Amino acid sequence: MNLFDFSFCVIGDVLASEEPIYNVFPKLTQIIEEKGKNLGSDYTEVQPKVWVHKTANVSDRAILCAPIIVCAGAEIRPNAFLRGSVIVGEKAVVGAACEVKNSILFSGARVPHLSYVGDSILGAGAHFGAGVIASNLRLDQRNVFVAFDGERTDSGLRKLGALVGDGAQIGCNSVLCPGAVVEKYAIVKPLSCVVGTAFCNKEGDRT
Repeated sequence: MNLFDFSFCVIGDVLASEEPIYNVFPKLTQIIEEKGKNLGSDYTEVQPKVWVHKTANVSDRAILCAPIIVCAGAEIRPNAFLRGSVIVGEKAVVGAACEVKNSILFSGARVPHLSYVGDSILGAGAHFGAGVIASNLRLDQRNVFVAFDGERTDSGLRKLGALVGDGAQIGCNSVLCPGAVVEKYAIVKPLSCVVGTAFCNKEGDRT
């Protein structure tokens, strides 16, 4: 399943080499730390291992726990909590009272209001309505299974959130269960619970 255009991520070359892509999560801390050292003069290391582009807008009431990369034009709004191993892509948004952990937001991805994003990837232009939860831990705390490329596979990971394709739209107060996969440009209606895969039909509705 082709979910992402890797040219819209600062570590796109690394992601393109991961098969399956969720194998990146156990290595994400190291990947961000290595990338951060080579970002160039447009980025400032505002605190140890937190690199912010000079055009990004980061509220002084946001909490950023290393390692983090905040790319050009990104916006981190008041009371956002980024708690380690996070990439916020170009012109991406992490909004008020949102928590993001061990996750990657591609360029233009938006999580504007009251959401939790754990161990997840949001593709370019993906959008979360208010209150969307990308859950990353099963209630029984067993390994997360992923319905990927037509097969339900044990990820080998105890914590794994959602893989949300480019341009996907997730309606308010929806829950993406651990290992959920949302196809490119899919529309998930408000108050949905996504288990497995959400597809996009010709009309753009969730099926």
